Amino acid sequence: MSPFLEFREEAVESLPVKTLPTKINGIKAIASLQLDEADKHDRVMKVFRAFIADLCQQFSGGHPGSAMGMAAIGVALYKYVMKFSPRNGNYFNRDRFVLSNGHACLWQYLFMHLVGVKSMTLEQLKNYHSDKYDSICPGHPEIENEGVEVTTGPLGQGVANAVGLAMATKHLAATYNRPGFELVNNMTWCMIGDACLQEGVGLEAVSLAGHWKLNNLCIIYDNNSITCDGTADVANTEDMNAKMRATGFNVVDIFDGDSNVTGIAQALISARPSDKPTFINIRTVIGFGSAVAGNAASHGAALGTGDVANIKKVFGMNPEEHFTIPSDVYDFFREVATRGESYEHGWQDTVDKYTEAHPELAAEFKLRVEGKMPQDWTQFLPSKESLPTNSTASRKSAGIVLNKLSENMKNFLVGTADLTPSCNVAFKGQVDFQSPDLKTGCGLTGDYSGRYIHYGIREHAMCSISNGLVAFNRGTFLPITSTFFMFYIYAAPAVRMGALQGLQQIHIATHDSIGTGEDGPTHQPIALPALYRAMPNILYIRPCDSEETVGAFTAAIKATETPSIISLSRQGLTQYPQFSSRDGVQKGAYVFVEEADFDVTLIGVGSEMGFAMQTKEKLAEEYGIKARVVSFPCQRLFQQQSKDYRESVLKHKSGKPVVVIEAYAANGWERYADASISMRRFGKSLPGAKAYEYFGFQPPLMAAKISSLVQETKQNGIESLRGDFRDLNGSLGIGFEH
Repeated sequence: MSPFLEFREEAVESLPVKTLPTKINGIKAIASLQLDEADKHDRVMKVFRAFIADLCQQFSGGHPGSAMGMAAIGVALYKYVMKFSPRNGNYFNRDRFVLSNGHACLWQYLFMHLVGVKSMTLEQLKNYHSDKYDSICPGHPEIENEGVEVTTGPLGQGVANAVGLAMATKHLAATYNRPGFELVNNMTWCMIGDACLQEGVGLEAVSLAGHWKLNNLCIIYDNNSITCDGTADVANTEDMNAKMRATGFNVVDIFDGDSNVTGIAQALISARPSDKPTFINIRTVIGFGSAVAGNAASHGAALGTGDVANIKKVFGMNPEEHFTIPSDVYDFFREVATRGESYEHGWQDTVDKYTEAHPELAAEFKLRVEGKMPQDWTQFLPSKESLPTNSTASRKSAGIVLNKLSENMKNFLVGTADLTPSCNVAFKGQVDFQSPDLKTGCGLTGDYSGRYIHYGIREHAMCSISNGLVAFNRGTFLPITSTFFMFYIYAAPAVRMGALQGLQQIHIATHDSIGTGEDGPTHQPIALPALYRAMPNILYIRPCDSEETVGAFTAAIKATETPSIISLSRQGLTQYPQFSSRDGVQKGAYVFVEEADFDVTLIGVGSEMGFAMQTKEKLAEEYGIKARVVSFPCQRLFQQQSKDYRESVLKHKSGKPVVVIEAYAANGWERYADASISMRRFGKSLPGAKAYEYFGFQPPLMAAKISSLVQETKQNGIESLRGDFRDLNGSLGIGFEH
């Protein structure tokens, strides 16, 4: 055992263990533990492994190998170490557990059943891989189900989620704990397999955890050295312990992880008072007890009826009996639920005494626990009259809105992927979230109470960690992330997981168009809006000016079960105080400028609204064509409106064409428009105004093309366009010859 693992009574207080302290190199350490009912470990693990084999064999599928190999880890964690309440999955100060190697979900489900999670019945366990719609045993853990903190599936996501959960604890503790009152002091335990730290997002996240010294985080590595393709060394031969030490973790080795429950429990308990995050490298055998133990064949397939029967025979069980859990195994875990209730009562007693000693803080803390805003956020929104009227980049407009909110709303945690100057998300009086021990070369320091987060150049981890912050307790935090819109393609898997789980957060996406200019096509996000508009349960909002930006934030804050991306310009945008409406943004689209007896409807979006308005003028001046203009910041919000409202905005029944002007791929606009002036190329390195010019976003050119479309429609009827969506900018997205 490493000497950094200091022995402290509080690390084992209330746990069913006894410690025998000793000294290693003069430092107090845990020499050994005496675990209650240690003589039953072998029996429990045999029953556990046989049950896993039965579950996968029932429907000839699933992932038995890791779950069987991790049995001793589960006994140590669920029986002896983790502080939680099986009968109340919402107990606020519970230890959080994340199964990052989510394919091993049967391991989690079965231990949840054994410790007394009410919804995880024997019949539910048997629904794994069944066709039952009401199964709570999906192929990877899902957040909707009791006892599951986050949805894990894509490997590495869970590691980053766990970092967010640990951050949440650190921040709440620094904000609300007072001498004699530890309102929040829970641990985050994260189970990983061989793949989770091969994924880049996992490595990004552990780098930050080490940097922040999140000593309430423990990563438990099921090191069975197997991946789908074979042994892990076909693609990975690095020294993982050395990597984790270099990252800032304390490292503990367990070499007999198939059976040494006591050694694993000792390592886990020692993580609680550690001075750094802890990495426990536990060697196991995948598919332990099966004919394919230690082989990739046990990873993702049922073991076969013969092998399942033999496993039971070797374990001293009846091969003819299936899904058997004897009463003595239930008895072994019975005290866990009772102990959990005592944790709850003890915590509530602490809260009650804290309320007497610190009533104002306690009132605010109660709101945070309930997932409610600490105060009325609408009072911090700027009035329309106070907004700029001169040309203003919408990223600066967002700063006007967000900075006042962030300054006053303690649940806002604002972060950036190393783009503070560009994203305008810094706020007055901000304190950085940092380890208090850190002294940076540039003088930027902070502490765990800080609400401004420097994620570094780690967009993927930023958004995955953000998911963990929200999942700690819904509504306790509203995280804000920020980077260039183009780099949200790096973060897309995490943004998707946030949407899938209904985790509210706001992503500030600046430099959102070809107006970004000289950075060129690598930074011009032509295709990203189509991705995010198509993604379920996310609001992609593209405001055209400061007033609409207020509306975008309003919509995002009200979307309590939906993440939002607010898409913002680098370049200055014309302000339209006489036309733009924050209330209109709430409906997704609204009439910007109406015209009686009109000939065409122009849809203006975000940065390109100015082109729509200028084209309207050209159509009137040069062609005598009347154009009404619709602002369309958010397709998903618009689709939620009534059919009558949608018709009043687009007026499809008028028989007049609808043309959208947006410097993105046109995908998705076919639902609302008949034609587009859009992009089919990646962009070009030119000053922003010249880039628009190069790609044909010139009002005279656009007016000419729209005029021709209007004339065609008058001659042939609107039906000539329906089903024949036109890209008026040509096959290459360029409107003229060079």
